[in-house]
Amino acid sequence: METSTFKLIEATIEDTQQAFRDQKLTSVELVQAYLDRIEKFDQNGPKINSVRAINPDALAIASELDEKRGQTEQGPLYGIPVLLKDNIETKDPMPTTAGAIALEHNFAKQDTFVAKQLRDAGAIILGKVNLSEWAYFMSQDGPSGYSSLAGQVKNPYGVDIFKPEDVGGSSSGTGAAIASNFAVVGVGTETSGSILSPSSANSIVGIKPTVGLISRSRIIPIAESQDTAGPMARTVTDAAILLGAMTGVDEQDPATLGSAACSLTDYTPHLKSDGLKNARIGVDFSFLNNEAPEERAIMDAAIEQIKALGATVVELTIPQQEFESDVLWYEFKRGVNDYLASTPDEVPVKSLADVIAFNQQDPERDDPNDATYLEHREIDFRTSTKEGIDLIMQQHQLDALLFQNNRGAAMPAKAGYPSITVPAGYTEDGHPVGVTFSAQAFSEARLIELAYSYEQATQKRIAPDLESY
Repeated sequence: METSTFKLIEATIEDTQQAFRDQKLTSVELVQAYLDRIEKFDQNGPKINSVRAINPDALAIASELDEKRGQTEQGPLYGIPVLLKDNIETKDPMPTTAGAIALEHNFAKQDTFVAKQLRDAGAIILGKVNLSEWAYFMSQDGPSGYSSLAGQVKNPYGVDIFKPEDVGGSSSGTGAAIASNFAVVGVGTETSGSILSPSSANSIVGIKPTVGLISRSRIIPIAESQDTAGPMARTVTDAAILLGAMTGVDEQDPATLGSAACSLTDYTPHLKSDGLKNARIGVDFSFLNNEAPEERAIMDAAIEQIKALGATVVELTIPQQEFESDVLWYEFKRGVNDYLASTPDEVPVKSLADVIAFNQQDPERDDPNDATYLEHREIDFRTSTKEGIDLIMQQHQLDALLFQNNRGAAMPAKAGYPSITVPAGYTEDGHPVGVTFSAQAFSEARLIELAYSYEQATQKRIAPDLESY
């Protein structure tokens, strides 16, 4: 599980890079150590079942990077193993399945923009991780973290005691794998809570970026107005490094075209231990009133800690949207139809109608100019931005809003605005609880300052004890 001089458990990007520089570790040794740990704890022992496929080229890629180390300019992730959610295409010999049996032969011929950015930064794509099938949108009857192709992801903090949904979704595999130390960092995707929820449930850090900061091209979609990939890591520092490596303008994703002036390739200057000093943080306590007492106590303690770090906590009421929006349903069908139409011949489904009977009964629901869709999207955007987050933050001169776990994720998601989740503690039975900071578009740098300040002062994350199973 460990090399002779390197401690694998909870190793950060900087720990690993320092070991490379000191010649105490090679990328081949690191990849093999993670493969051994995955075999011992993911496939056997407690059987976390988070890693769906291992990249068969991972060791060869690691060996090539070892040979070139020091010869050329190296990116921030040089030699670092990364796990990707299994809805992100890569050119490696692994299919991209979204957990669906129908896509088990969906081998991409080239990298997504995100995968290319990671490789350009030096990362080794170690494998693909399990997820809630079709990102938990094809059917919401099954438990989070379950896919028909790979089965149920388990929460490493309570394999035998927690319910399946306690692993969070839909980036369940990324959350469980990174919490379990199966790679240095991982990538998830979110439409509404799918990075934040499993990050909270697995005591890791997750950043759901502004829509358009990171390309979505060739990532199996749910809703173009809300979808984004994002980093999941054990520390705010590693999440910030990974975020910077993933940004960039992609001509294949028009949403990224407006991000050039707003994105950074290095967010680490914003790792400020005094980031909460003089900050103004808004809290709507109605979001907390229905929480279990233990979780509410953790949230109350987090608020007190935020105050102790110099922030002003402003009690407020966040306007709530009253109607049931159909935006995701419209965008899901259109996006998945477009995606499936361009999959390899070996993939037997070419439209959503091939996959679910629902669309045979409602065949017109994919029209991008449908009046109901356009009305619902306009209401979603208006009530979440200028009548929601923008209004509240401007009225109260806030740096961020604070939520517990992914409660309140829907409004930032509809706005396309960023959030970051940080470990905040554990219930009596050991289930993790996180706190989430959310703010306006392209405010990732400020959110990182706030989250890093809270993380460094509290140090709440504790690694799960997989050896005990």
